[in-house]
Amino acid sequence: MIKADRLTMHYGPVVALRDVSFEVQKGEIVGLLGPNGAGKSTTMKILTTYLYPTKGTAQVGGLDVLEKPHEVRKIIGYLPEMLPLYMDMEVRAYLNFVGRARGLSGAKLRERTDVVLEECGLRPMYRKIVRELSKGFKQRTALAQALIHDPDIIILDEPTSGLDPHQIVEIRQLIKALAHGKTVILSTHILQEVEATADRIVIINQGRIVGDGTIEELRQRAKKHERVRVTVAGGRTEVEKLLSGVDSARKVEFVGENNGYVSFTVLGRMGAELWREIGQLARTKNWELRELSDRPLTLEETFLALTEPTERPVAHQGASA
Repeated sequence: MIKADRLTMHYGPVVALRDVSFEVQKGEIVGLLGPNGAGKSTTMKILTTYLYPTKGTAQVGGLDVLEKPHEVRKIIGYLPEMLPLYMDMEVRAYLNFVGRARGLSGAKLRERTDVVLEECGLRPMYRKIVRELSKGFKQRTALAQALIHDPDIIILDEPTSGLDPHQIVEIRQLIKALAHGKTVILSTHILQEVEATADRIVIINQGRIVGDGTIEELRQRAKKHERVRVTVAGGRTEVEKLLSGVDSARKVEFVGENNGYVSFTVLGRMGAELWREIGQLARTKNWELRELSDRPLTLEETFLALTEPTERPVAHQGASA
């Protein structure tokens, strides 16, 4: 449904994107993840035909964004980071305006307005002036305008920006519910958002794709060591020394101490059965063992590993991303 092919974008001397290629399949929710200034918003603006790339192209719903931009706009719903709201209009007037701009009229416009009011939980706010809405309901109204023409593809740029934790959960649940049967690409720098909503993640950094896959696939790519968490009863110094002597161990990190138990994370040689070796040590030393478990990388650790600075960073500061 979405195919980016070697997208490159220059803002004067600044390179915002370099040969960015990825695909989104029908029915997928894909998170476009990256640090601020990585090129996420630039990618979104190209996919929505707001910007034309310096080089490369993209297809949305099988339509080329350069050759058929007006046709592309008909099949996408777009929620930009800066909410496209008219603050002095009532919610109902605003949605009617957007619906008419999308080519809806008469019974069809009334039907779609009723649907998005219900889906986005806006029924109690129907007669409210947009400026009087809370941040969360403004976000819901902006999402409703993206959905009013029942698009096959939804593109969301930082949809939870500026919301409080309760509002974030509400919008996250709303996105997952609305995405049923649709293709969604979600741009954000908030790790929890993609972890909670996305089927697959594309990580962009300094204008380049540095990761593309499920969370588990990206964890395996970023993984450089076997990791085991062990908690035993004993003294820190003695236990740390013994763990450091395990054949496959490369580094022992102290985690904490509580009620006579000490916890460590042990990093070991890739491919080794580190947990088995530590288990054997625990039996040999007759340790009172509280925990012995593999510790996969968190999404945050995976993200940091894949976006760590390179020796020759690509200039990108100042780009619209």
